[in-house]
Amino acid sequence: MSDVVHGPSVAGARSGRSWLGVLARWETLLVVAIAGLVVLGTLLSPFFLTPGNFSNLIAALMEVAIMALPMTLIIVAGEIDLSVESMAGLASSLIGFLWAAGVPLTAAIPLVLVVGALGGLLNGLLVARGRLPSLVVTLGTLALFRGLALIVLGPRGVSNFPPEFTALGFGYVPGTLIPWPFVIFLSLALVLGVVLHRTWIGRQIYAIGRNTGAARYSGVRVIRIRTALFVLSGLIAALAGIILTSRLSSARADAGAGMTLTVVTVVLLGGVNIFGGSGTIPGVALAVIAVAVMQNALRLASVTVEVQSIALGLLLILSVVIPNFAHQAKSAIDRVRGGRPPPADSVRRGEATTG
Repeated sequence: MSDVVHGPSVAGARSGRSWLGVLARWETLLVVAIAGLVVLGTLLSPFFLTPGNFSNLIAALMEVAIMALPMTLIIVAGEIDLSVESMAGLASSLIGFLWAAGVPLTAAIPLVLVVGALGGLLNGLLVARGRLPSLVVTLGTLALFRGLALIVLGPRGVSNFPPEFTALGFGYVPGTLIPWPFVIFLSLALVLGVVLHRTWIGRQIYAIGRNTGAARYSGVRVIRIRTALFVLSGLIAALAGIILTSRLSSARADAGAGMTLTVVTVVLLGGVNIFGGSGTIPGVALAVIAVAVMQNALRLASVTVEVQSIALGLLLILSVVIPNFAHQAKSAIDRVRGGRPPPADSVRRGEATTG
């Protein structure tokens, strides 16, 4: 009889906990933040809600969004790649140099992608096999790749690209206002999301980020996976450099300068733990939208670049501080709701032991 009486209340309690779990998810908070930013943008400018403006705000951040996807996997695995902006600049320099030298784009683009993968391989070998800190290694290759870009192209720019190439950067899907780079981003997000969340490779990436030693003893090929992640990051950074060159209709050695800060901000704002072991691709995708809306709203309000940089820096700090507090609060709530107090004799034994 008691089971019948208390059954509905137990089910209601479980349902309440499940809804609390959904509301407490970082992705849900990002959706709320995006809604608030849209309201703010509407108040700041009457042009914010126009279809053309939404198309522009999406296109403006697509290179960052594309580079943020492999960065998500790298940070989940407990590493970081700060060289992505320089690899994008090197890719832009190479595509401009090869086109100016008379190499057709059908041959130049695959060659540039191979260079990007080789640059990522260099990072991966130094970090995974050399056991060097990824922060230091990628800071070094940040300068190395930028220097190579300056050697390849110098201070000059190349801008006489054919229309079919420039259409990749600022063209739209026929009959819509959806930029082609957004389609590329969604395709990569879908593929990498499936890999991270639905395959054994993703489980091993999470295991490496949580405890590298335990993952290695469990048979996870840590060196191979970490190296592959850096190769992927270099490859996709080169792709982002090609898209950026197409969107700007110009190849320059300084292309992509300053993008690393935005890439890392987007990844951390998406709920990825800077120490590794947790994070999701959907969260990062929502963070891309949030940052794009914020930057666009400030730009329409004629906010200076300096103030926009301050806002981005504050966003980076908040993206680290807030999840940390949220995790501590969630752990405390779980202990209160789910944990039973230990027996009195065990408490006394614990006190005796610690005392």
